[in-house]
Amino acid sequence: MKKILAALTACTVFAALLAAVGCSGEETFEAKRYSSGEDSVKSVSIDVTDREVEIITSTDGQVHIDYSESEQEFYSLLLSEDGDLTMTLETDKDWTDFIGTKPAAQYRKITLAVPSGLSDLTIKTTNETIGITSLTVQNAVMLDCNGGNIAFELLGVGKSLDVTAKNGSITGNVLGGWDDFSIACEIKKGESNLPERKEGGEKTLTVNCNNGDIDIQIITE
Repeated sequence: MKKILAALTACTVFAALLAAVGCSGEETFEAKRYSSGEDSVKSVSIDVTDREVEIITSTDGQVHIDYSESEQEFYSLLLSEDGDLTMTLETDKDWTDFIGTKPAAQYRKITLAVPSGLSDLTIKTTNETIGITSLTVQNAVMLDCNGGNIAFELLGVGKSLDVTAKNGSITGNVLGGWDDFSIACEIKKGESNLPERKEGGEKTLTVNCNNGDIDIQIITE
């Protein structure tokens, strides 16, 4: 009998804890924008979790980042003397704050606007999507998503494109000719339109996908 009462008491306490967490978990988010202004940005690196990242072309030659943050979920934005801009997600939460629902989708989206001709672009996220539209990067683009799809259109790279997805698919088109690229492709539990290996080409296309499909076209504008 004592064991039953103890178990019921524990369940009651845990239920009360969950109810309290539901109330305290309602964070207040504020929309914010970063703009590079007169600062020179050569490369951009975004490393976050549970965030959708959309990349578009800037219309004024500056780098802009639109995002939302709260007192518990916020970002570190740093621009080095060499022009390397980094954005990382930071949290100030107790373990109980991770119980319950995620913030609304609108608060979990980052929109990055960069001018064509950026030197390097690196995007890493989880459980959401990465999307790029009409962008040219001088050197390298690296995209990594665990738990979501990666899609890109009219993406131009000067040296390399490296794309990794787990539990999500990779689709898109890259500007150039077939002979411009050396290709290395690895896929598990999915289908791919790319060869496992192709030699030759001054640029490299490296694709790795686990539990998803690959459909990448190399096209001319």
